Amino acid sequence: MFENFAEIKSAPLFDGIAETELPELLGALEARSRRYAGGEIILNEGERTDSLGLVLSGSVMIVQDDFWGNRNILARITRGGIFAESFACTGERLTVGAQAESDCEIMRLKVEYVLKSCPKSCSAHSALVGNLIHELARKNLNFNSKLSHMGKRTTREKLLSYLSAQATKSGKNEFDIPFDRQQLADYLCVDRSAMSAQLCALRDDGVLEFKKNHFILLR
Repeated sequence: MFENFAEIKSAPLFDGIAETELPELLGALEARSRRYAGGEIILNEGERTDSLGLVLSGSVMIVQDDFWGNRNILARITRGGIFAESFACTGERLTVGAQAESDCEIMRLKVEYVLKSCPKSCSAHSALVGNLIHELARKNLNFNSKLSHMGKRTTREKLLSYLSAQATKSGKNEFDIPFDRQQLADYLCVDRSAMSAQLCALRDDGVLEFKKNHFILLR
């Protein structure tokens, strides 16, 4: 049985739900947790799932690998985030995979309870449904942002689009991004060597400064 309900409640999915309501709610969701080692596969493309995943610790990469092993990173899910909720709700086969980026603990929650009307008309169920809709909407916005970056013609334009969006998100011109070089290249679907060359060119042109995943955009 879960003990640290305060930590679980900190997840946006349970926003507005009292800690005292969590035990019964988690029971209805048939909650279960498991630890994964970094690099371990959590969900494979092509399988079905009836549960969403909630990251209790560590981080998870949502990826697509083609027949030749080329990887496209769709999202990085950190503590408190959820994944696979759309596939769990629709019953469709996964078109993406989920892989532990680092050692992590994942709680699986069956969505069947969320999709049905609550016989008790309890406030916790209503809050859970609202929070899930909010998370779906937020992910849709993030996906649209990725499509905007991908729509740029050149690697340089894709980099500038992504970094500009990160600056807007952070509210300042100095920020950290959640990816290393290979992950950023996979996210933007560009060649890593070509991307690194463009980053150096942007630095030489006085457009930005960077060190590892720390960036400063210059006017």
